[in-house]
Amino acid sequence: MPCWACCAIPVTGVLSDCLTGRITTHQSLYMARPTPSFPLFERLFRHSVAMDLGTANTLIYTGDGGILLNQPSVVCFKKEAAAGPRRVAAVGAEARQLLGRAPRNVEAVRPMRHGVIANYSAAEHMIRQFIDMARPRPMFSRRAAFTLCVPAGATQVELRAIREAAVAAGAWKVSLIGESLASAVGAGMPVSEATGSMVVDIGGGTTEVGVIALGGTAYSGSIRVGGDTFDAAIVSHVRHLYGVLLGEQTAEHVKKSIGSALRNVPLESMNATGRSVDDGLPRTVQLTNQDIAEAIDGPLRQVIGAVKRGLEMAPAELATDIAHNGIVLTGGGALLGHLGTRLTQELGLDVRVADEPLTCAVRGASAAAAAGLLDEAAFQ
Repeated sequence: MPCWACCAIPVTGVLSDCLTGRITTHQSLYMARPTPSFPLFERLFRHSVAMDLGTANTLIYTGDGGILLNQPSVVCFKKEAAAGPRRVAAVGAEARQLLGRAPRNVEAVRPMRHGVIANYSAAEHMIRQFIDMARPRPMFSRRAAFTLCVPAGATQVELRAIREAAVAAGAWKVSLIGESLASAVGAGMPVSEATGSMVVDIGGGTTEVGVIALGGTAYSGSIRVGGDTFDAAIVSHVRHLYGVLLGEQTAEHVKKSIGSALRNVPLESMNATGRSVDDGLPRTVQLTNQDIAEAIDGPLRQVIGAVKRGLEMAPAELATDIAHNGIVLTGGGALLGHLGTRLTQELGLDVRVADEPLTCAVRGASAAAAAGLLDEAAFQ
C-alpha cells in the first residue's frame, strides 16, 4: 500500500501499523479521507487574511505572505449615461491621483470615514478589487477567513456594514478585532502578561487609545481625530494666514515633509502652491514647520486629551505599569515629527514610536487571530 495514505491519520501508532501491514487498505483510505475540519484543508482552501480597512490606507496581510497590499482607500467609478451597475475605473494609488483632478465622467470616492464605512457600495467594490489585487493564493479558492480591525467607537450598524461588505466581497468568515489590541500585538507589546500596556494608534480618521493586559482590553477609547483632521487644519490655517487654498494632497505632502508637533525646533521650510482666494490664480507660499505646528495644535490637543482620559480611566495598578513601561505610538500619525517628545512633555511619561507603525495593526490582527486572542462576543 502506498505510504501516503497514512499521512493524514491522526491516530497514535498508525504509521508503524501501516508499515507492518496490520491496517487494511480500506481502513487506511477511510481514515485518511480529508474533511473540512482538518487544518490542511483550511490552509489550502480557506486561508486566513488580516485586513486593516483604514480611512487613508487599506492593508492586507497573511502570515506566510506578509504584506500583500498597501493601497490608499480610494476608488473611482466611471459615470455611465444609462442607469445600471457602476463600473470601477481605478482603485488604490491610481484612484488617489485622481482626487481633486477627476474629469467629469469619473467620480473619485473615499468609502471610509473615521475608520468605518461611509459608502457601502463603494466599499464593497474597493474591497473586492483589493482582494483580487492581493490574490493571496491564486491557485486555490479566493474565499478567505477575514480578520478586520475596527475602531472602538464604531456603532453596531457600522460594524454590521463592515461585516456585510467583506462577505459580499468574498469572505466566508469575518472576525473583528479592536484597533488598539491589534496595534499592541503588532508592536510587540507584552499583551498576554499581567502588566498594563498603553498603545495610541493615530490613523487617518481616528485616534485609538487602549490599555491592554492579560490578552484583553482593560480600557479602549476612540476620538474621530486623525491624519485627515491634521490635513484639514493645515488647509484652514494657510487660507487664513496667506489667503491661499491648498488641496488635500498638497496639505498632506506638507505635513509629511516638514510637519512638527513642536514649535521650538530648528527651522525648516518648503514651498506650497494653491489657489488664491482673492483672484483665483495659482499662488505659491513658503511654509515653515512652525506654521504647521501652529496649524495642527488644536487637533493635537484633542489627541493629548484622549490619552489623558485613558490614563485616568485605567485601573490604578495598570496605570502604575504604564508609568514604568511608557506609551507606544502606532499608525501613520505616529510619524509626525517630534510627536513623541510633545507627548512626553505633556504627560511626563516615556513615549516611543513602534517599529513600522503603519503596519502594526494589520500584523497584530493576523497574529492575534492565530493566537486565539479575538473576542468575538465583544463585537456581536
